Amino acid sequence: MCAKSFRKDHRPFSSVVVDGAARAPSRAMLRAAGFTDADFKKPQIGIAAAWSLAAPCNQHISRLAELAGSGVAVAGGKSVLFNTVSISDGISMGTEGMKYSLVSREVTADSIESAVVCEGFDGIVAFGGCDKNMPGYLMALARLNRPTVFVYGGNIRPGCYCGRDVDLVPVFEAVGRHATGEISSGELTQIERAAIAGAGSCGGMYSENTMASAIEALGMALPNSSARLAESIEKEHEAHAAGRAVMNLVEQEIKPSDILTRPAFFNAIAVVMALGGSANAVLHLLAVAKAANIRLKLSDFSAIGKKVPVLADLKPGGKYVMADLAEIGGIAPLMARLLKEGLLDGSCLTVTGKTLAENLELIKPYPKKQDIIRPIGRPMKPSGHLVVLKGNLAPSGAVAELSAKTGPEFEGKAIVFNSEEQALEKILNGTVKSGHIVVIRYEGPKGGPGMREMLAPASAIIGRGLGKEVALITDGRFSGGSRGLVVGHVSPEAYVGGPLAIVKNGDPISIDAKKRTLDLNLPKGEIDRRMKNWKPPRPKQNSAALSKYAKLVGCASEGAVTS
Repeated sequence: MCAKSFRKDHRPFSSVVVDGAARAPSRAMLRAAGFTDADFKKPQIGIAAAWSLAAPCNQHISRLAELAGSGVAVAGGKSVLFNTVSISDGISMGTEGMKYSLVSREVTADSIESAVVCEGFDGIVAFGGCDKNMPGYLMALARLNRPTVFVYGGNIRPGCYCGRDVDLVPVFEAVGRHATGEISSGELTQIERAAIAGAGSCGGMYSENTMASAIEALGMALPNSSARLAESIEKEHEAHAAGRAVMNLVEQEIKPSDILTRPAFFNAIAVVMALGGSANAVLHLLAVAKAANIRLKLSDFSAIGKKVPVLADLKPGGKYVMADLAEIGGIAPLMARLLKEGLLDGSCLTVTGKTLAENLELIKPYPKKQDIIRPIGRPMKPSGHLVVLKGNLAPSGAVAELSAKTGPEFEGKAIVFNSEEQALEKILNGTVKSGHIVVIRYEGPKGGPGMREMLAPASAIIGRGLGKEVALITDGRFSGGSRGLVVGHVSPEAYVGGPLAIVKNGDPISIDAKKRTLDLNLPKGEIDRRMKNWKPPRPKQNSAALSKYAKLVGCASEGAVTS
């Protein structure tokens, strides 16, 4: 253990809680929690762990948090472990419980802020393992502006079914295949049993891995941390290193405001585009930027997407998972490649205390014989897959997620549903047919409330073999595991009178990713007449948490935050 001494300005918050005769009651409480006389003179580091046995994503995080505490101790600090909420989208998907998913992002942020300020922590190591607690952490850390290192819980090892790697998304798609009779109930059960192989987050470039990669690109996590496996010695070493790193930040007085700059957010967007990441990154990066008082808009995603190609052949649109990417070096060689091409700003500071360019100086390139990450000159897609659309159906914007295999244009007839459950039923029973554009509305931040992910209906469309023949648009969200022609985050949402509210069955709709438009092809006079006659529906929920959220939450085009 390090016996070094620290100045009082290295303990700006804990000193207020524990120094002086008047603080004897506080010290008495902390002695019962294991503090010694010497600990009261050390910087106190909160180790925030989204530990839970509710899902495999977080079930190992308490052990990693303890290792981070050991790293803090080695560097001379005093660690204090505490917990926060974490829920599972994969378990709640397609149910009423999923309405709490995005709500939990705000709850996580508020709970971290509450604990850190109340206890007077001088620095934080934050462990997250799901796609909502990760941006929730970052929102809180930006507000708190105390020395911080974020640690991703890591990736799950892929399961194996019939000699093929599988994870959670193939289970959702198997539900659609089962509905068509393509697979039996027994086969569905076998896929279900094989899919999840242990601790960690789902292995494709879904929302969890997208956000972990974005946080690394922001500079808030240690280099090459986002692609590591949850159950690996490398992840254990990283957790211990994070404890040492946060103590360096305390001594150097480096805070999130020094790291979370506008160029850093541009770096994160560029990396998300190159990896073919989830559309949820748009929502979450907007929210984190707002917490950090950084000006970030949907148009920034469009501008960067035009310059940055999709280089990664990762699921759900591609072949590989993050475990494969970890084997060839993680995302650091990709970032080095983007930096060399002028697509990243290397001057941005990171939690190492060094700049991004300095972190990447000694990174080895990918092996020559690999096809997980393509060369710049031979991309999966020449420009970004996340396309911001506007038009008379989305005056404030919508986000389309287009894989390399998805056509840029689609025209069809609307088939309209006022909830996810209604849509899923009709997709599975064959009511939805080729040429339809499935419209799922009243699922936005206020209307849901909670802006549920539409993974179940999107996967059912794929499972029924309609991925190229049916599009789906919604004021809800999409999981990072969704594929096909999907458009979400339609703003303003239907519940507040957005144009999606007046669409009827059979209405012609056009989606054009080249022109970046989303339009209801009706005369303006007809649209105006319908808008004039529209009346808001009654709220769907009367629960305390959801009602409170619905009253406070803002538009998806601004991050759906509750400020």
